[in-house]
Amino acid sequence: MEEAKFWIENISNFGFPIVITIFLLVRLEKKIEMLKNSIVDLNKNISNSRGGF
Repeated sequence: MEEAKFWIENISNFGFPIVITIFLLVRLEKKIEMLKNSIVDLNKNISNSRGGF
């Protein structure tokens, strides 16, 4: 119940678009970090498979 009250108060105070934007940015930040780590790992694997070139 506390969480629902928190969201309702924030929506009324800051506006729906701002709350949704913050929510999405926080969620996407984790996924972008995971994607970055995957790209780094892929780069290392490609370098290792080519003999370090």
